[in-house]
Amino acid sequence: MRYHIALVGRRNSGKSSLLNMLAGQQISIVSDIKGTTTDAVAKAYELQPLGPVTFYDTAGIDDEGTLGAMRVSATRRVLFRSDMALLVVDEQGLCPSDMALIDEIRQLQMPILMVFNKADICTPKAEDIAFCQNQSLPFIVVSAATGLAGKQLKQLMVELAPAEYKQEPLLAGDLYQAGDVILCVVPIDMAAPKGRLILPQVQILREALDRSAIAMVVKETELAQALSVVTPKLVISDAQAIKQVAAIVPDAVPLTTFSTLFARFKGDLAALATGADALDTLQDGDKVLISEACSHNVQEDDIGRVKLPRWINSYTGKQLEFVVTSGHDFPNDLEQYALVIHCGACMFNRNEMLRRIRECQRRQVPITNYGVAISKLQGVLPRVLTPFNRNPQQ
Repeated sequence: MRYHIALVGRRNSGKSSLLNMLAGQQISIVSDIKGTTTDAVAKAYELQPLGPVTFYDTAGIDDEGTLGAMRVSATRRVLFRSDMALLVVDEQGLCPSDMALIDEIRQLQMPILMVFNKADICTPKAEDIAFCQNQSLPFIVVSAATGLAGKQLKQLMVELAPAEYKQEPLLAGDLYQAGDVILCVVPIDMAAPKGRLILPQVQILREALDRSAIAMVVKETELAQALSVVTPKLVISDAQAIKQVAAIVPDAVPLTTFSTLFARFKGDLAALATGADALDTLQDGDKVLISEACSHNVQEDDIGRVKLPRWINSYTGKQLEFVVTSGHDFPNDLEQYALVIHCGACMFNRNEMLRRIRECQRRQVPITNYGVAISKLQGVLPRVLTPFNRNPQQ
């Protein structure tokens, strides 16, 4: 999993200089002119021993004017999908906008690290240090200009990262043992990327290799032949083929889908499974939000824009309205939707997906994901969830 770290604060607090110091490169433009950073600047980095991270240099939270308000809004969107915030403070010390930002970040339930910058020209105010201590806010004094305390800053970020990012993440690895056979069913159709597998499939296979399992991959047309040769410990199917696959795989063999595994890996499987029940209560005129994490070339039989709406209309017999959003766009007016159906979120970090789930729950809007919804529509959801019920860790 990639950890996302947002550098936030007022204009000219030194966020861009700090990013350059952390990366050891000139990534962001640095200037004495306020508002130099407009759109967020992203930098991928290996922060060992934590692993892959992405730093985001953002526009100042105190930006002004109509355009400034748009930049501040963009900064908040970056915060929404981040896992940690570095709040950069300059020689002015903590200001009301910083205090408001601290409250905002705390509401997102993410770690905050207070970074008192510009130690080469100033010393943090005693009252600001006292505030951090009283509020149990971790802090560090650095100089992005000279590199002072750069190593210590990176160490603090590693220490503050949630435990799940320091542990080996599990996709399906708790559902089988070393030496077990897992069988992945991967249809090759128009929507399949040319010459490669999609990310969830690759991650499942790599995890199996890391855990010394025996991973096999077949198309649904060769599934019966494969089952005549081996008895797998687990079968993982593409959700779109799940009805056909469920009819072939013996009931005694655990069966699930890639999307269901990602519902657990990137989100909250129980919440998404419960959300699928809303498919049974949709009424004429209800709006259903189809939320895609990534942008892609839409195919004639696109899963989110064509197949799911068609299957849902057939399942419910209702006249429904479908709305599609892509990327990091997520509506503020969720209450207008009777159901949100999200993709597997393989391109998101877990916190962004969890925040979307929690926001839907807060607004009392059911949310599920593609694979769980498809299993529900095909009448096989209880079976797809069974492997997790058998696992005592669940």
